Order: sequence, then C-alpha cells, then structure tokens
Amino acid sequence: MTVHPISRRLGPDTLASVPAAVARPRYDRGGLDVGVVHIGLGAFHRAHQAIYTDNALNAAPGPWGICGVSLRTPDVRDALAPQAGLYAAAVRDEDGERLRVVGSVLQTLVAPESPAAVLARLADPRVRVVTATVTEKGYCHNPATGEIDDRNPDIRRDLANPTQPRTLPGFLVEALRRRRAAGTPPFTVLSCDNLPTNGEVTARILRAYAALLEPDLDHWIEDRVACPSSMVDRIVPATTADDRARIAAALGVEDAAPVVTEPFSQWVFEDRFPTGRPAWEAFGAEPVADVRPYEAMKLRLLNASHSCIAYLGYLAGYQTVAETVADKAFERFVAAMMDDEITPSLRMPAGTDLTGYKAALLARFANPALRHRTWQIAMDGSQKLPQRLLETIRERLALGLSFDRLALGVAGWMRYVRGVDETGAPIDVRDPLAERLRRLAEDAGPVAGRLAPALLSVREVFGDDLPANEAFVAAVTSALDGLFDRGAWYCVERLG
Repeated sequence: MTVHPISRRLGPDTLASVPAAVARPRYDRGGLDVGVVHIGLGAFHRAHQAIYTDNALNAAPGPWGICGVSLRTPDVRDALAPQAGLYAAAVRDEDGERLRVVGSVLQTLVAPESPAAVLARLADPRVRVVTATVTEKGYCHNPATGEIDDRNPDIRRDLANPTQPRTLPGFLVEALRRRRAAGTPPFTVLSCDNLPTNGEVTARILRAYAALLEPDLDHWIEDRVACPSSMVDRIVPATTADDRARIAAALGVEDAAPVVTEPFSQWVFEDRFPTGRPAWEAFGAEPVADVRPYEAMKLRLLNASHSCIAYLGYLAGYQTVAETVADKAFERFVAAMMDDEITPSLRMPAGTDLTGYKAALLARFANPALRHRTWQIAMDGSQKLPQRLLETIRERLALGLSFDRLALGVAGWMRYVRGVDETGAPIDVRDPLAERLRRLAEDAGPVAGRLAPALLSVREVFGDDLPANEAFVAAVTSALDGLFDRGAWYCVERLG
C-alpha cells in the first residue's frame, strides 16, 4: 500500500479537523493584543513560557498574546507564519505521548530582516513584558564576571548603529530609549536563561550599554525598568524528522514547528511586574520574593549534571542522556556528585525536598522517550561552565573540600573541545570560542600537563583566580590525564 504524505498544514482553517483528543486554544486569538514580546523564539520557549501563557489565556483571555522574535535565522518564522503561529507540543514519557495545539504566539519577526519592525513592536505601549531565551552567549557579557563585553564586535556595531541593532542589549535599550522619549512606561524585562541572578545580570548589562549609548539613559533604566530574576526548568530536546512525521500523523495535518518535551515543568520568578503580566501562577508557575536559591538548585544540580553527562557521556560513546544514565557507572557518578559535592553548597528555603528533587532529576534523565542528545547539551560550554560548575568549585576550594567529580566534568569539557573523540573521530564543537579553543588545543597537544594550563588561560571562562589556584589546577590536570590515559568510562566508574 502506498502511503501518501499529508499535504495540509496546521492553521486556523484546519484546526477543526484535528482529532478531538488533542487540546487546543479555547480563546479567540483574533481578539488578542500582543502584550508580550519574546526574544529567542526557539523550542524551549514554545515548550515552556508560551504554554504557561496559553494556559492563562484559556482561563481568562487578556492582552497577552506573544510576538516571537528571532535574533538570527528566519527558520522558526518560516515554519510558524504559514500556520498563523499555531504549533503542537508533544509531552512524552514511557507511558506514551500527549498532544496539544498552542495558540499564544500571534506574530513572528526576524530581527536581521527588519530591525525596524522589532523596535516598533518593542516600543508599542501595549507591550508590557519582554521575555528572553537567547542562551548565555546572547547577553554579550563576560561569563566569568557578568559584565558587558564592550569589545564584542556586535556591541560596538550596535552602539554605532543604534536604530539597526543586532544584539539583545541593542534592541532592548533602543526600544527603552524610544519609550522614554514618547512618555511610554517601560516594559518589564524577564530573562529566562540559565544565568545566576539573571535579572541582575540583565539589568547590569542594559545599564552599561545605555551608559555607552546616551547620557543619563542608564539612570532612567535603573530607576524605571524592572528586571526580575527567574528560573525555568523543562527538558526540551531538538525536534527530529521522525518527531514531525509522528506528530503529523496524529494531528492529520502537517506541523512544521512542533516541540517535544517531558511532563515536568517549573517556572519560578520574582514577582516584580509594574505594568502587569499574565496569570502564570494559576498554572504552576511560582512567584517568589527571591529566586536565587531556586536558580542555584537548578543550575548546580540539573545543569551541572547535564554538562557532565554531555561531555563525559559523549566521550564514552553515548549519543543521548538516557543512554548515558542507563549505564549504572554514570548513574552512580551523577548521584554521588549531586549528593557529596553540590548539595552542601545549596541554601534552600525550609521545606524544600532536595532528596526528592534529585531523585526526580535522575528519573527525568532516564526518560527513554526523550532523545536528548549529549552533543546538543555540549554546545556553548565556554558560556555554561562558570555558572554550572565553577561557582560550586570555588565554594568548595574556599572550604578546603574535595571536588573530584566536578573537576572531571571540567576536564571532560577540555577533552571534548579538542575536537577529537576517544576513537579518533572528529567532534563538531559548537561554541562562540570554538576556533580559539581549537588553536590552543592543537598547540598543546594531547598532553594533560600542557592542555589544562592552555585552556585555563581563557579568562572569560576561568577568571583570574582559578588558574592561579594550585589545588584547582592539580585536580583538573589529574582528571584530564586520566581521560587521556584510561578514557571517560573508566574515570566515571572509578568515582561513582
């Protein structure tokens, strides 16, 4: 029997034909205003914040439609625009897959194509919240210090061409400048990226950029612009061709932009929104006075474990997180690292069930229905290591405590960014500093005593303190030597 491909696209005109078992928007999308601009319209946003907003609109329609902005490529816009922003979210676990159609994204813009359109939307008085998931590198800052990198060529270009920006700081500050000139109240900026105190980092970067752009604009931003911190948590692997085919078969129409995710979802944010926000808390989000303990919990337990799994698992030959932790040596290693080296650094509010949280993490990592690739998580490590691993290491160094497993994670990154795996095959290293790291690694060669100090010289990652700390250098060099000598699996098994 010949199977003919589905030719109809998901959209307002085909939504009624989607099976009744698939949840869909219950509000009139045509009657919504855009009240939220989201910068970084990738899979994570569409599997997380856009769903919280969709839930809020289902309960009480309001002026909270989303305009999604891509700072780089038109791919997501090209997929979503013919569908009027509709897409399917597939929640997967060992019990199967549950689908819903999400309708909160009303508009999609591509910044490189029309910076003027993005600035006009950001300056629109109806926009009251701007959220962002642009990854750590999108903040154009020094990860080791949290300060803006005023030598970044895109920052320099934006300052010279403020009406045609390319960067997150460039767009936000120019839009805020226009709102001030028009007497329009500023929007709230809510970072949803994996940065410690991401709201404070965002505010500091906006002020620093504004000070370079226009006198006194930084003071107005400091006085008037709210930048609450937030913590987001949901595992969202890259959508594959098989995912798209399976979801299309279930919907009965093509969807060019589905997302696949896990059942678990968490969003904790500081509740500082002077001009209002959607009622996200009615659907599980947690408004708090101080998000820092929750940020530290997630960054140091989930994200640090993910990075160690990514580098060491990839080197050991595993393609996905689930395959990696199915190996009992890796499962024991991650559990011991969380219990012995990370948990003592956390200061959580009374009643927080860290034991349950860690057990849930291991179960989430092992979810066989999510093919979360180690290679995907390994991207942009130079931007991730400072907050995921190095801050915990600094605290343990100050207390004279061991950090052998965390050191192995750092050494795993060093071994990985050489660009050659344990079988001699090339690794496609994706990192803003990839070329610089490759040159340092080539000059040093596969010798731990040369490679470790070469990579530790990258001050944007390690700062000035860690390369000068004998205990840190010795631990990382020893771990890297073990990786070259015996391989990742042996080193993990020994510490598990």
